[in-house]
Amino acid sequence: MSEKNFVVVGGSKGIGLGITQELSSRGHQVTVLSRTGENLANLANVTHRVFDVTTDEVDKAWLPDSIDGVAYCPGSINLRSFRSLKPEVFREDFELNVVGAIKTLQASLAGLKKNGNSSVLLFSTVAVAQGMHAHASIAASKGAIEGLTRTLAAEFSPHTRVNCLAPALTDTPLTEKFFGDPAKAKAMGEMYPLGRTGTVKDLTSAGIFLLDGESSWITGQVWGVDGGMSSIRK
Repeated sequence: MSEKNFVVVGGSKGIGLGITQELSSRGHQVTVLSRTGENLANLANVTHRVFDVTTDEVDKAWLPDSIDGVAYCPGSINLRSFRSLKPEVFREDFELNVVGAIKTLQASLAGLKKNGNSSVLLFSTVAVAQGMHAHASIAASKGAIEGLTRTLAAEFSPHTRVNCLAPALTDTPLTEKFFGDPAKAKAMGEMYPLGRTGTVKDLTSAGIFLLDGESSWITGQVWGVDGGMSSIRK
């Protein structure tokens, strides 16, 4: 397997860390942009740059000259009723989920285009396809990501594929408050057609498939990696 160059934003925790670990294990070079890098110390071929997507600009000097793939993994989970959400919360979620992705991709575009056979991975949520109580802010931001996925897939073709994963509840540091009580976590899992909530490995496997060349005829897609939540009722 030939060495490739990937950029993972938010690649030091949760799903982003899972993607970074798998790319590293395959012998690829990975540039991780994130606020902290303590989980990356023992990974081969990984370069960490301290980066806060809400306040910093991407330094193009950090990026490879030719980029095989970019994964934008930051996310938020402000679950509150619509009436209790101030407009500032919507703006903050939009900055993190959408504007951060835009800044990253604009900085990476020359490298993606130079590669000529590259891939972009974005993240949405099952709450865009399924109306869910208390998900107004995150669904609004991730709905924009789904629109961006399809638009950029058209604009970046044929040199770069752009796809998106839309998970349901997945056990990550971002969602740890939902998994603190094993009995409640088990009950939540039983609500899913496949009988469990998601894992980092579930999302990593799907993400790597879209990033690392095994999906060369797939673009503009939003995949529900959600235990069947978006399309099945039992």
